[in-house]
Amino acid sequence: MVSRNIASDLLLIALLTAFQIFILNRITLFGQYIPVLYPVFVMFYPFFRNQFQFLGLSFLLGLCVDAFLGTWGINAFATTVIAYFRTIIFRTSTDTTTDFFSFQSIQWTQFIFFIITSIFIHQFLVQFIEFFKFNRFFEILFNVIVTSVISFVFILAYTLAFKIKQKV
Repeated sequence: MVSRNIASDLLLIALLTAFQIFILNRITLFGQYIPVLYPVFVMFYPFFRNQFQFLGLSFLLGLCVDAFLGTWGINAFATTVIAYFRTIIFRTSTDTTTDFFSFQSIQWTQFIFFIITSIFIHQFLVQFIEFFKFNRFFEILFNVIVTSVISFVFILAYTLAFKIKQKV
């Protein structure tokens, strides 16, 4: 079990924001797709912790990314939405009916489906709000799918590198 407190959460937010802004945002695949890693904070935050603190920290993470990118709250909104609906996403991804959630008790396919669903929702919100034109729906959907796949690869690498499934 990983021991986490508010100070370690704030440090993780700072590290994820810096990594996203200074490293990942400089990587553009196929000329326009940028991998996104900072939502791992929301996905792997312990379920047993204070939910109000979790929502506040998720909003702060998105706001930090917005501050550097100048995106006026788009990432803060998307990050807070997936934080708010994380329990529902987890339950639907894993068919869990109990109130006890654990990454150790689920299969890898369920774990991967949870990650994919969370990334897709986050990217859909970010890109739809950014473009916000209904006539560009299929272009936005294609961008969401490609960015989600690229981000999934980076998040899966992060998960394997830090062995998240065993720790959380």
